[in-house]
Amino acid sequence: MEDLSQELSTITVSKPKVQETDASPDINAPNSYKSNNAKEIEVLNYAENFRRQFVHLYRDRKPLFLAPPNEFSIEKLVCTTLRPTLLPYKELYDWDGAAQFVSDYLSYVPLECPNELPEHLYSPTEVLRRQKGNCFDFSNLLCSLLLGAGYDAYCVCGYATKEVTLMDQSRSQCPLLKKKDAVQKEEGKVKENKYDVKPPRDLRSKYLIKMEERKVKEREDEEQRVKDAELARIAELEKPAPDELYGMRVHCWVLVLAGKREVPENFFIEPTTGNCVEPDEYLGIETLWNNTNYWVNMQDCSHGIGEMSYDLGDIARWEFMFPHNDKPLLMLPGEEEFDMPLDEEEEDVEEDSDMPGSWVNEIVIPLEDLQRRCPQGKKTILYKQAKYEIFAEYLMQDGMVARLTEYADSALTQPVKSMEWFKHRVDKLETRETDLITNKVTETFGAGRQRALREHIYYSNQTGSEATRIMNFDASARTDGLKMREETPAKLTEHYCDRDDCLTKRLVNYTKRVKKFGPAEGNEKPVNQVTEFYSRDPSIPADDDIAELTFLLNEEKIFIKHHLQDQRIIASTHEYLKPQQSEDKGQVQITTDMVSSFQVERQAKTPKLMHIYQTITNLMEKEERCIENARLSEQEVRDVLEQRTQEELTTELSVSIYDTARNDTAKKRREEIERKKRDDEARREEMELDYLAPFLARIGDPAQMTIELAQQLKEDCLEDLKQRLIDMANLIQGRFEKETQQLQWKQNWYQQNQTTMTKEEEEEYVSYCSEAMFRIHILEERLNRHKELAPQKYVALESRLRSDNRLAEFLN
Repeated sequence: MEDLSQELSTITVSKPKVQETDASPDINAPNSYKSNNAKEIEVLNYAENFRRQFVHLYRDRKPLFLAPPNEFSIEKLVCTTLRPTLLPYKELYDWDGAAQFVSDYLSYVPLECPNELPEHLYSPTEVLRRQKGNCFDFSNLLCSLLLGAGYDAYCVCGYATKEVTLMDQSRSQCPLLKKKDAVQKEEGKVKENKYDVKPPRDLRSKYLIKMEERKVKEREDEEQRVKDAELARIAELEKPAPDELYGMRVHCWVLVLAGKREVPENFFIEPTTGNCVEPDEYLGIETLWNNTNYWVNMQDCSHGIGEMSYDLGDIARWEFMFPHNDKPLLMLPGEEEFDMPLDEEEEDVEEDSDMPGSWVNEIVIPLEDLQRRCPQGKKTILYKQAKYEIFAEYLMQDGMVARLTEYADSALTQPVKSMEWFKHRVDKLETRETDLITNKVTETFGAGRQRALREHIYYSNQTGSEATRIMNFDASARTDGLKMREETPAKLTEHYCDRDDCLTKRLVNYTKRVKKFGPAEGNEKPVNQVTEFYSRDPSIPADDDIAELTFLLNEEKIFIKHHLQDQRIIASTHEYLKPQQSEDKGQVQITTDMVSSFQVERQAKTPKLMHIYQTITNLMEKEERCIENARLSEQEVRDVLEQRTQEELTTELSVSIYDTARNDTAKKRREEIERKKRDDEARREEMELDYLAPFLARIGDPAQMTIELAQQLKEDCLEDLKQRLIDMANLIQGRFEKETQQLQWKQNWYQQNQTTMTKEEEEEYVSYCSEAMFRIHILEERLNRHKELAPQKYVALESRLRSDNRLAEFLN
């Protein structure tokens, strides 16, 4: 045991030191990051003088956040840390896009001491490099982007609630759900039109109506009271515990004032979430600043910041540091304006106290970082009974970029609804909403999809022909004008628009299948009734314009209802009985008893038998077309379902032609695949090519090889190659001689006719001679090269024959 202890004591381990790559600042930073110039030192002294005066006058106020050290521990004025930059991306030009990018791209790190100001304020470029920061880093970067985009933006230093400072959104509703509720409320409102037909006068007793309304109101009030009590009980249970540091938690956010970029009113942006928030989220303001000046709040914030004045030119409410305030100044009440010249000392102070330029490099965000958005390409945010997941483009194989899951409980264990967003899919799928309780799935597609499908609503627990589904189409992109198709086990409904035949709706009713023994004859559902609805055609009289056409297949009847005439409340109708074919000749027998009509006009003439025959014949042909169209619609539904199943199994993403990085990668990959394919094909052809096959067939393809046969095969192969080489040389020589003879003949012709030739003929002769000499030269070169390569080919074939597995044993 002692020996074992001694041996074990000799075995020691040392904990390795983990070197954090992002803990040290960028060593390649310019000198402006590592030192202050004369102008910056002078402004820092001016700021220090301002701080001393403020502390002397307001001893109960918190210290000002004026000149914190940067990443190199060099004191820098907060105003010069802002670097207004306009980036060449349209996604970052508006405030919501820039705020969303900052909140997604950076990882939030709370302040070490929640009630104290941070010890450092890093530059925006360093924050982007580290890809993390506290609320001051978030606000500094976002304000720089907003100032570059033309907004009147300011960094605000103040106090906020615990949930805001810790970026805890588990008790707040998801912004996407808020927008959805607002849209539903707007859709629920019915717009009143003064031109609508007034409803008929209500002849009921007003007393009874009032009593009924009172009962309904009492019932609704009671339901609302119970609902409010339940919501209050839930809110009391979810209410956070009392915060010991309430009102003292330091936070930084962004204020955007109205005026620039057509901003109608002031609003706050929470940089950690990227949302526009109400003033109730914040408890107080100490200071705010931009790249030109620094302001101290002199207003009471005991009742929040919602009622505060943000007129920075009001010197009674905002104390500014530098005298060159770009806001119009408001004089104090009772103060008179004196036109007194400033002395030279005050003028020098104003000239020397100008704000120096930013010491930060221009902000640069590569396109790859903009597309990646989040650290590691994905991010998860927890809301009240909801979870929101963000993914970078092309990160997920199915093209998903976001997913919102709603839950029935606060513990996020019972999902009830899911919403997914997609991009760059070849099948044009954009969103998919799934109700996990009812299994209802709603898919929306972008423009350009096959068959112009824009929306598909179905139930995931229903399959086959007995399923219920709704398909919405882009009618303008289809030749048949189909706008919507709704399919249930009992009927198929199609809606059309802008058709030449004025068809607006087709309704197909089915009957239940009869169960039979034996193999199924097909999956087509038996049609019981087909009804088509048409809009009014002004070029046809109302009595001849069909409004509703019904084919009763089981009853062998056809029913027609026409459009209403002017000043009429009843439409004309016709009912036809389908005739039976005679057994002997197969002809159709028509009688007047097969038609029953109702004519609005009394003077209408009774139709003749020939007219009835033509009408019934046309209607029977139309019935066949209607049934055929119904079968085509069923087939199209099956094709769409089969295509969607295949698309989900093999999801493909499209790459834009402007995405050069991904296009180059895809191009190299395609070239590599094609190269491997060509090499494999060449290797396969080489393996399949047997140069001994024709000679073996000539001697009868013997089962066993002998020395005599091997020697004979060798001589035959070499003799055949020799003959082919000689034939090729003779062919080249023959072409050479032919070209030479033609050139000589042309030259003799020129000698005989040169005195009578025109200028064009001479040019044509010169051109012919040049081309002929070129061809002769090429043939000569080919013949010389053939003579050089022929012996080498002969030797190579002989060597190959000796190394062949079938002949090597007998030739070597």
